[in-house]
Amino acid sequence: MQRRHFLKTAGFGAAGIAAAPFVSTANAQETITWDMVTSWPKNFPALGTGANEFAARVEALSGGRMRIRVHGAGELVPALEVFDAVSAGTAEMGHSASYYWRGKVAASQFFTAVPFGMNTQETNAWLYYGGGQELWDEIYAKHNLKPFAVGNTTTQPGGWFKKEINSLEDLQGVKLRLPGLAGEAMNRIGVTTVTIAGGEIFTAMQTGALDAADWVSPYNDLAFGLHQVADYYYTSAWNEPSAVLEGTVNLDAWNALPDDLKAVVEEAARASNLSMISEFTYRNAEALDTLVNEHDVKLRSFPEDVMQALYDASQEVIREQTENDADSKKVYDSYSAFQKLVRPVTDSGEFTYLKNRERVSG
Repeated sequence: MQRRHFLKTAGFGAAGIAAAPFVSTANAQETITWDMVTSWPKNFPALGTGANEFAARVEALSGGRMRIRVHGAGELVPALEVFDAVSAGTAEMGHSASYYWRGKVAASQFFTAVPFGMNTQETNAWLYYGGGQELWDEIYAKHNLKPFAVGNTTTQPGGWFKKEINSLEDLQGVKLRLPGLAGEAMNRIGVTTVTIAGGEIFTAMQTGALDAADWVSPYNDLAFGLHQVADYYYTSAWNEPSAVLEGTVNLDAWNALPDDLKAVVEEAARASNLSMISEFTYRNAEALDTLVNEHDVKLRSFPEDVMQALYDASQEVIREQTENDADSKKVYDSYSAFQKLVRPVTDSGEFTYLKNRERVSG
């Protein structure tokens, strides 16, 4: 994107703040350069390019005073070591998904996705207006990190399976790539789940190390060629009704920034979050059409007994985690209270509209 065009057209926040007011005349010649490590292959569609887009926004909005060098998974640190690298200051910033850190920070999972939880619009409302961001800040500060939502892959399908799932019995012993709370719920119903980096999924499916895998959604799944190693694509959305991608900043580096550059980073994060949501809505539509009509992918939905078992297992996992971890309880209490508040308006608005649209237009 041309810098001049970006500055001319970009506007953020409720007031449509223009780019230029963020740029301070103080220390105008100073250039701050950060490294951002990511969990995605370099320039991977939407995820990797979303990190690139965020970095470009920061540079544009700061008038060139701040630059971020984006590194793909494995270039500076492995894909699943982003959290530790940024916490330690090996890199000033990271781009990943918080549920990868469940072994370090149990409560982190609630900031990516909650099975049968809030959708993307509801999740953003919780983060921006319902106290979610403040809780995220509080918990990550213990690890020398400042978090932001820097993207969202929106509602994710249930994943790719080599065999058709017609009953709960068909899932017994299946080896599935699925992280976070949803992965633990799958374990409770007889599935064996693992967390591996996205770049390893195709080979693991091809060699038989995995029988099934959740990655992202049609756009990214097509890019990885998962339709070549599995015939069945389960559209049953339960595991990640919304999937926040996090930008983490080393807290020492964050505190060292002048206030105007902090505002630049915050607004670039918000804009990148919205941009990725819009891109996935468009790209997923194209990709799903390609998967079905060009590659003859078989779309399926999990049977009722599977969905009920997954719901029950999810509630059990969440209950156990919140009973055993004070931070998890604090976060989930806020999350679930907000979901209870917002659900009636979602049900009477978006959900009712979509049912009516289906009824009259097919």
